[in-house]
Amino acid sequence: MGPFSIILAFLAGLFLALTGGALLYQRLRREYRRRLEENGGIKEREVRLEFEEWTHKRERELETQRAERELEIQETERKVRAREDEAVATLLSAEKEREQLEKRRGEYDRKLAEVEREEDRLRQLARDYRQRLEESMQWTRERAREELLEITRRECEDEVRELREELLNKSEREIEEEARRKLITCMQRLSSGAQEDITATLVPIPSDDMKGRIIGREGRNIKSFETLTGTSLLIDETPDNVLVSSFDPVRRETARIALESLIKDGRIHPSSIEEAVRRAEEEVKQSVVESGEDALRRLRLNRMHPEVVTSLGQLRFRLSNNQNSLEHSIEVANLCSLMAAELGLEPETAKRGGLLHDIGKVLDEDHAGSHAQAGAFFLKRIGQENAMVLNAVAGHHGEVPPESPYVALVMIADSLSAMRPGVRADSLDGYLQRVRSLEAIASGMEGVAEAYAIQAGREIRVIVEPDKISDKESARLARDLRRRIEDELQYPGTIRVTVIRETRAQETAK
Repeated sequence: MGPFSIILAFLAGLFLALTGGALLYQRLRREYRRRLEENGGIKEREVRLEFEEWTHKRERELETQRAERELEIQETERKVRAREDEAVATLLSAEKEREQLEKRRGEYDRKLAEVEREEDRLRQLARDYRQRLEESMQWTRERAREELLEITRRECEDEVRELREELLNKSEREIEEEARRKLITCMQRLSSGAQEDITATLVPIPSDDMKGRIIGREGRNIKSFETLTGTSLLIDETPDNVLVSSFDPVRRETARIALESLIKDGRIHPSSIEEAVRRAEEEVKQSVVESGEDALRRLRLNRMHPEVVTSLGQLRFRLSNNQNSLEHSIEVANLCSLMAAELGLEPETAKRGGLLHDIGKVLDEDHAGSHAQAGAFFLKRIGQENAMVLNAVAGHHGEVPPESPYVALVMIADSLSAMRPGVRADSLDGYLQRVRSLEAIASGMEGVAEAYAIQAGREIRVIVEPDKISDKESARLARDLRRRIEDELQYPGTIRVTVIRETRAQETAK
């Protein structure tokens, strides 16, 4: 029902009420006249007064109702006007929004048309490009698509890598700084000297007459000695000394002890040689066990199987680039323990993994695989070490996937112990071969003008031809050269690759 219908209904009700009041008034007048006729003139005055009083009272009531109805009508009119104003404002706002929507729709239609035209143009260009490509190179559509995808991938590879490096460079620097701080802290707490030893054993002899006794009649003494010990004796190579040579360091040590005992006794014949070698073997076995137990005492470790202790002791007679393997293992164990403590890991587990990581080097041919895998299988057969120690031994050269952080600790400690200055001796031939190999690999790269290995083979500097190699291609050349060096060369430590691109403009004034 609308506001005007409400007003009309209200006015009609008011009209009916007033009409009813008038009718009632007429009816009362007729009743008054009738009573006057019935009662006579005596009561006419009283009736008239009563009637007038009732009439005035009724008029006041009607006036009050009329005033109230007028107030209600005014309030209703005010509300109606307010609703009309609100409706008008709503209509205006809706009209304005409709105009804005129409305007935006027009802009959207225009932009959509432009996008469709651009898409049509790009599709046409792509069709023309594919057609020209197929006509010029006689490629199929599928092959051209694959080639385009490959070109796009190669072009975006460097940008994606640069974006990743830009986003992660700060975090990587912070991680490297923290790792460097922890490593320096651990290395400063570990004090050990360089472990170098000779690869051959010299035994001094008092006189040339002793040389004759060692050789024996028709060489039977030296032949018996070499057969029993599994070594070779070189007597005439060095004056006043006998050179004991063997690939097995334990046999070489046994031969040294036996030969010194024979020289001291003076009686040299096959039976005395046999007895001396037997005593030397017992002494070496005892020395091996003592060396293994001494390593455990130095590291404060216990609960090692006797076979493992014996294998550790045998590492004392084994060298790697003139570095004693047992001392190297003890040093690795200490470094692993210190780094584990810094990182909140279990120091004893790290220490056991570092001590046992090279135990496979003393195992014989019955244990197949590399020394890391052979050592892990040997320890697994013993059944005393936990899975994290076995994984650290097997994976310290990256041959098996790491299952715990202890693998990384052993790898880092192994590299630190092997790379520190003075710990390993390098031959001149090996150094020259590494330098030549570095320069040969760099010179074989396309666009390289010159290549120089510097800093004892620790850095390779490459000068490229600027008209063939751009700045972006220089960075790619450095990455490719790094990958080739990692794949083709064996070297201790790291090798820095520096690519230099220089453009020179030259003119001659005449």
